[in-house]
Amino acid sequence: MNSNRAFAQIPSVDRVISSEACQSLVAKYGRSIVTSGVRAILASIRSELSHSDKAIPSVTGIVALLQRNIDEAHHPSLKPVLNLTGTVLHTNLGRASLPEVAISGMVKIARGPSNLEYDLESGKRGDRDDHLERAITGITGAEAATVVNNNAAAVLITLNTLAREKEVPVSRGELVEIGGSFRIPEIMQQSGCELVEVGATNRTHLKDYQQAISEKTALLMKVHTSNYEIKGFTSSVTDKELAELADSVHIPFVTDLGSGTMVDLSPFGLPHEPTAQEAIQAGAHIVTFSGDKLLGGPQAGIIVGKKNLIAAIKANPLKRALRIDKMTMVALAEVLNLYRDPDRLCEQVPTLRYLARSVQQIEAVAKEVLPPLVSALSDHATVDIVDTQSQIGSGSLPLELLPSKAIRIQPGKPSDQQLQQIAKAFRHLPTPVIGRIHDGKLLFDLRTLEQSADLVEQLSHLDYP
Repeated sequence: MNSNRAFAQIPSVDRVISSEACQSLVAKYGRSIVTSGVRAILASIRSELSHSDKAIPSVTGIVALLQRNIDEAHHPSLKPVLNLTGTVLHTNLGRASLPEVAISGMVKIARGPSNLEYDLESGKRGDRDDHLERAITGITGAEAATVVNNNAAAVLITLNTLAREKEVPVSRGELVEIGGSFRIPEIMQQSGCELVEVGATNRTHLKDYQQAISEKTALLMKVHTSNYEIKGFTSSVTDKELAELADSVHIPFVTDLGSGTMVDLSPFGLPHEPTAQEAIQAGAHIVTFSGDKLLGGPQAGIIVGKKNLIAAIKANPLKRALRIDKMTMVALAEVLNLYRDPDRLCEQVPTLRYLARSVQQIEAVAKEVLPPLVSALSDHATVDIVDTQSQIGSGSLPLELLPSKAIRIQPGKPSDQQLQQIAKAFRHLPTPVIGRIHDGKLLFDLRTLEQSADLVEQLSHLDYP
C-alpha cells in the first residue's frame, strides 16, 4: 500500500472521539484523558506504518485498545493478595492484617475532618499523641508514650534526641540487620551518635558495658535480636542488670524490642516473646517496638518510657517528619482497645488468630479447596495435601515453626518453567494468590486462609498457558 494513502486512512482524533463507544469513555473518564489516549494510539500507529505495512485498526479497534490502556492506567498497582507463603507476617505482603474494627475506624475518619490535633474541651490546638498515649501507658505501665511511622524511626529519633554526638555501647551480638539492608550501626550513624561495640558476638558480660562507660557515654542500649538467635556457648546481660548499671551512672537505658508485643503469647500456644511491660518492669527508661508485627496493628513505631525522656523525643524536629497520619492513628487506637479485653484478643486480632490456628482447622480448609484445585489443574499438575511448617515472620521468633497444612502442586511434566508458569497464573487471578516454591513444587500454606471461597471462587479465572 502506498505510504501516503495508508497514512490518509488513519482516522482522525475527532472521528475516534465522536464514535459512540468512545463517548461512553468520555462520560466515564473525562474528555482530556480520552483525547490524550487517542492521540497516543494514533501516534503509535503512524510510527508503526513508517516501518511496516501493518494493517490500520478500525475505529472500534482503536477504542478497544484505548479502553485497555485507560483501565490499566486507572487500576491501582497496590492490591489485596492471598498470602499462602507460610510466613504469617510477610514484610513484602504488608505484614499484619488489621482487625475489622480498625478498618471501620479508618474509613470513618478518612471521610472528613477529625479532631486529630484539636482539643474539643478547650477549643484549642491539641496533641495527636493524646489519642494513643493513655491506652499505651495503661497497657505497658510506662509513664509516657509517643508514636512514629515505624520502629526504625523510633530508634532513630530516640538516639538522635538522647545521644547525638555522644557514645552508645551496644553488644556485638545485637548489631542486627532489620531487613531491607537496614542495619543497627547504620541507623545509629544516621542518628548522629557513635557506636561503641562491646563484648563478643556470642558472649557479652556486664563488665563489658562497665568498661565502655565514659564521660562521653549518652546511654546504654540493648537490641532484642528478634530476627535471629545464637545457640551454644552464649551469654548476655539482662535488661534489669543494664537498667541498674545505667541508674548507677545516671544515664538512660534504652531497649529496642524490634517486633515487640504487649501480651504474653504463651496462652495462645506460642513461644514467649519479650513484652513492653516486662521491659518497663525491668527498669528500662525507653522501650521501642513495632505496631505492625506481633501487635497486629498498622505500621508504626511505638516509644514508651520516662515522661521527661518522651517529652524530649517529642520536642525533636524529626518528630514532625516521622509522625503518623490520622488513619494510622485511629487504626492503632482501635487495635489497642482490643488489648483491654485479653480473653477475646486471639479471636479479634487476625495476626494472633492466624498464629493460634490448629492443624485440624487448617486441614479442614485444605480438604475444601483440594477438589476444585484438582479439577482446575487436572490437565497440568497433580495436587494433594501435605504437612508443612509455617513461620511467624518479620523478625519475630525466628526459630519457631508452626505445624500446618499446605496444598502441593506439581507440574505433570516437572520443569522449573512449567512450575513458574503455574505460579504466575495464580498471581494473575483477580485476587493474586502468592505461595512458595519448594523442592520443585508450588506450596500453598493455608494457615492464613480462613475462608476457602476466597480461593475457590476465582479459580474459573485461572489462565494457564
